Amino acid sequence: MDWKGFGPIPWPPRSPDLSPLDFFLWGYIKNIVYAEKIKNIQHLQERITSAIENVTRDMIQKMSQETEFRLDVSRATNGAHIEMY
Repeated sequence: MDWKGFGPIPWPPRSPDLSPLDFFLWGYIKNIVYAEKIKNIQHLQERITSAIENVTRDMIQKMSQETEFRLDVSRATNGAHIEMY
């Protein structure tokens, strides 16, 4: 990823629009984990482990592309508030 040109806009602290963990990964993991009722802590741990093991290289690459797109939008709008869908 080429980071040239991103310098003038400070990274907003804890921005969910720019954090791949917030805009993708946690939601994906939660959807899989809670697709069935959790019986106990061990079951929860198993569901989390299984969900994480199912994250593919392709998913990570798409998440990286989406992050780059979101950074481009942020740069183009000079860091203004935007709605991402």
